[in-house]
Amino acid sequence: MGLFADLPNKERIVAGPGFNRWRVPPASIAIHLCIGSVYAWSIFNLPLTRAFGVVGSAAEDWLLSDVVWIFSVAIVFLGLSAAVGGKWLERVGPRMVGVTAALLWGGGFFVGGLGILSHQLWLLYLGYGVIGGVGLGLGYVSPVSTLIKWFPDRRGMATGMAIMGFGGGAMIGAPLKERLLGLFYRAPDFLGPVADVDLVTEGGRRLAQVSGELREVIVVGASDVASMIVPGPEGVYVVGTGDTGVAAAFFVLGAAYLVIMVVAAFSYRLPAPGWRPEGWEPPTEDEAEKRMVTRHDVAIDQALKTPQFYLLWVVLCFNVTAGIGVLGVAKTMMSEIFGGTLPDVVDGAFAATYVLMISVFNMLGRFFWATTSDYIGRKNTYTIFFVLGIALYLSIPYTAQQVSASPAVVWLVVFYAATMIIFTMYGGGFATIPAYLADIFGARFVGGIHGRLLTAWSTAGVLGPLAITSLRARAVDRAIERLAAEVDPAAFEARFGAGVDQLAPLVDAKTVTIPRLMELAPPGTVDPSATVYNSTMWLMAGLLAVALVANALVRPVDPKHHLKEGNEGDGG
Repeated sequence: MGLFADLPNKERIVAGPGFNRWRVPPASIAIHLCIGSVYAWSIFNLPLTRAFGVVGSAAEDWLLSDVVWIFSVAIVFLGLSAAVGGKWLERVGPRMVGVTAALLWGGGFFVGGLGILSHQLWLLYLGYGVIGGVGLGLGYVSPVSTLIKWFPDRRGMATGMAIMGFGGGAMIGAPLKERLLGLFYRAPDFLGPVADVDLVTEGGRRLAQVSGELREVIVVGASDVASMIVPGPEGVYVVGTGDTGVAAAFFVLGAAYLVIMVVAAFSYRLPAPGWRPEGWEPPTEDEAEKRMVTRHDVAIDQALKTPQFYLLWVVLCFNVTAGIGVLGVAKTMMSEIFGGTLPDVVDGAFAATYVLMISVFNMLGRFFWATTSDYIGRKNTYTIFFVLGIALYLSIPYTAQQVSASPAVVWLVVFYAATMIIFTMYGGGFATIPAYLADIFGARFVGGIHGRLLTAWSTAGVLGPLAITSLRARAVDRAIERLAAEVDPAAFEARFGAGVDQLAPLVDAKTVTIPRLMELAPPGTVDPSATVYNSTMWLMAGLLAVALVANALVRPVDPKHHLKEGNEGDGG
């Protein structure tokens, strides 16, 4: 009872004299490590699209575009809840917000797991997307303003420490999720090699006799083995007889995150009013003006009346849009671009490691760039993000084209390096924006203002995946049509049990794919898988150009918006 009596009142978590401020960052990082596992969502893409087929996608399995949007919904509700929760945070303190975040994030996994077990997509959206997304937003804002208050002398480093954990969440989450999926995985019933099984095709589905009745089956060919969750033999597998392990993984993760986040939230402390680090003095007016760091505060609602807020909104939104769509399909993109051209190098384990390295560079970028911004300024830091980012995004289509025409590991190295630098700047953008806001609007209400600005993340959570899934889908459809036209019709019918005139239903049933068509294509046919993301990369480069202009227009806030001396409140 005594433990929870301290929860509602933020005055009860004010630190006493002599409190070591370095005790606060570990709690902040722990919460962000838990919610940051959302960045490893792409680990779930494959098993969720194979809930029935397990070794491949069955006709009734969810599409990639169905499950990618769950990640998007979570990000949307992250931004929306942060917009509301930021002001609530200023009133009730970080402990209450942190515990609420733990209950929602952990609970979202439980509801999502029930959705997977019952194959109800709406439950997965509700649990992981809506409930979990609200937990993400509250968990995200709870430590940021707290650390800025504890580290006024090093704002960039402070926000970098907290948000570094969010970027590093996938570093722990990706291998943990892979381990859990492997632990709970159960292969479907194996009927034998294709030559030993009588197959028929109805409505685009492959069927075989099992215990006296026709059952849907998955035919695993040589091109499909590398994409199996757990490698197995080529041949025919019965749909609905295995388990990807994803539901059980959801339940275990939900319980673990709930416990860790509650413990971390009870470790939060706030500095006493008027507290300053020993030996530190605020910058003089001249120093503040030179570095575009204000000595005044702007209330939350007043900040929304300034052009600076909306310019920074565009800066964050387009920087996030450029990276978040790629994050949501990172593992899938690596497999599609290089899996067909360099199959001996890029297998399932390599792609999973790629997701892990994204998390590593995302995390390191958050601390490196945020700390760097303390020395070169926030505006200059974002200018580097956008100029360098444009060049790197434009390099990806060129790399994909080169590897498609002439497969070589050097192009994989170029792609790997370019994307890793991109993700350092993507993470750095998140870590630097709270300090940028504190410089422009003051530190007093930065938690609430930061929460409102995170609606840009919500918008990007829709724009990024929408761009990458819709543009990819169009590119895949065009590639399949071109390949099908080049394949011998007799070979096509022998492989898929139906003629080319049935291409549409065969594609809808996931029977015909680019890798399977490449097995039948004439020698010398270029695999189009490597280029299905080109149009997306061109679009992202354009968005970064707009953000570059918005950042260049940021100026100090007009004094009329400054909070008048003696005006108290929660920033409203």
